[in-house]
Amino acid sequence: MSPSSPARGVKASPTDPEIADAAEGRATGTSVIVADAVDARVAPRGSLENLSQAEIDKLLDTSHTGLYTLFRNCALAVLNSGSDTDNAKEIFERYRNFDVQILRHAWGIKLEITNAPAAAFVDGEMIRGIKEHLFAVLRDIIYTYNEIIGAARLDERDGASITNAVFNVLRNARVLDFKGRPNLAVCWGGHSIDDTEYRYAKRVGYELGLRGLDVCTGCGPGAMKAPMKGAGVGHAKQRITHARFIGITEPGIIAAEPPNAIVSQLVIMPDIEKRLEAFVRLAHGIIVFPGGVGTMEEILYLLGLLLDPVNAAQPLPVVLTGPRASAAYFEQIARFVQGTLGAAASSRLQVIVDDPPAVARQLVQGLDEVRAFRRDRNDSYNFNWLLQVPYELQRPFEVTHASMRALELRRSQPVHRLAANLRRAFSGIVTGNVKENGVAAIEQDGPYELTGDADIVHLLDELLSAFVAQGRMKLPGSAYRPSYRLVA
Repeated sequence: MSPSSPARGVKASPTDPEIADAAEGRATGTSVIVADAVDARVAPRGSLENLSQAEIDKLLDTSHTGLYTLFRNCALAVLNSGSDTDNAKEIFERYRNFDVQILRHAWGIKLEITNAPAAAFVDGEMIRGIKEHLFAVLRDIIYTYNEIIGAARLDERDGASITNAVFNVLRNARVLDFKGRPNLAVCWGGHSIDDTEYRYAKRVGYELGLRGLDVCTGCGPGAMKAPMKGAGVGHAKQRITHARFIGITEPGIIAAEPPNAIVSQLVIMPDIEKRLEAFVRLAHGIIVFPGGVGTMEEILYLLGLLLDPVNAAQPLPVVLTGPRASAAYFEQIARFVQGTLGAAASSRLQVIVDDPPAVARQLVQGLDEVRAFRRDRNDSYNFNWLLQVPYELQRPFEVTHASMRALELRRSQPVHRLAANLRRAFSGIVTGNVKENGVAAIEQDGPYELTGDADIVHLLDELLSAFVAQGRMKLPGSAYRPSYRLVA
């Protein structure tokens, strides 16, 4: 199909079960199927109707300084929602002929998409929610390049500059527009949880929804999708019609964890560190469901914040929860946190097993403290400016074999810095497990090597071995090849 030719509408027959969760409305645009792929032209709905010629040129620039590869890969990830694999390299190989171009019309722009996953379409039309996510990708990539990086407003050596960049991306995405009492529960957890844990996370979300709480997650499947689904039912029963389902991701992880259909506000942050800062700046309370190394990375990032003496007064309810069958998982987490970071770290985490109403009540109680704290100090309810994020947790960590080997996993440092370095170790394992560049590096040079104090390495080995045994490193049915090697 040439760029100027009219598309021919052909009915699609997607088999992806994620379609059952898609928005009721359908997007405009016609399509043509090629095997299990679809060609289509789609126009934005209500945002980013126009781009400058310079913006289009940069988006379609395939050089190392251009944005095309980033834009293409994020767009493919969004269209591949509900995928049966979390290996980014495998996804990009499966759809290696996928392409996206920008067409200019008198009334604005359209995207011309070639060889897109058929599951993103119903009867030849792109699912409306997926279409919104696609243009959220375009919005955030354009804004980050033009207003943050291209405008030289981001100094990666300065913590305040990084925080301002996080704020500006969230504000541009209209995530900070909410006017009301603190009610945002950030939910973390794995994308490869089992059915029992999924149903439990959904029940917790239901209890949150009944109490008028909104949900923010990493936007993917599993424990990121389940609380959103449950909260949606709770909101419906309470006749809440303007609930927020915020999904925050970043380019390195979006292919492995594509946005689920319930996300109503999708934000693409520039990297994992800014994604994590966005979570904690937005959060009024945090719930952690069972997960793997990515979830452990989030826990350690949070502890690195809360253990810093400057944040000692910050009220932030944090509840770790799951069904009774997952009790051993939380015992393992507690043993690792206590053994590496001590009693002060353990005291910031509350574990509630197999009791969704208790989780929701605990969070609501904590939100009252958060509201009083922010109100007394004239701080924003929508963005926690009072929280001090140590630079060790803001500086982007480039995962390489050398940087992983150089991590200081030793007790001869303040405990919050040890937490930050442990966070980087888990971030590296996530990279080796699912990110395209990490998977390729492991295939070429073997596993990343981690070294440190013997007792810390032992605790790491214990925890990671438990994750492997419990099937928490990959999607169910996938064989796991370790991306790490531990050396005492």
